[in-house]
Amino acid sequence: MKTMQKGFTLIELMIVVAIIAILAAIAIPQYQTYVIKSQFSRVMGEAGDQKVVVEDCINNNQLTVGAAAGNCVSTATSSDLIAPPGKPTLPTTLTPAGNTVITAVFGGHANAALNGSLLWTRNASGSWACSSTITAALRPKYAPVSCQN
Repeated sequence: MKTMQKGFTLIELMIVVAIIAILAAIAIPQYQTYVIKSQFSRVMGEAGDQKVVVEDCINNNQLTVGAAAGNCVSTATSSDLIAPPGKPTLPTTLTPAGNTVITAVFGGHANAALNGSLLWTRNASGSWACSSTITAALRPKYAPVSCQN
């Protein structure tokens, strides 16, 4: 009479566990890199939204940022990836003929590898450039091509 095999042998189970471990060793670092890239892009977009505010204020000749009547008011919403106050900051005075910088400091729930800030800089001609102060070695790995400075 033949006996039927009713399960897996120990060696078969160990092989499966080894394969899963190898796949996890490759997948987890790739996933973490993906998360950091997406956080950088999210902060870049949230800070970039303030470019519209700056342009509108300059076009309306509202060159002082603040809550007082007649001042330029930031419309930024809070973000859990930007350090307190949780919003990108505008300079207190906008200069149409010079550089205006929007700053978003990585913090809150942002990955620790994003240690620094993201800057949107407007020059006198009205064009914007993105840059960051994260470690130069990490910029090519995490920052989009449009923000490698």
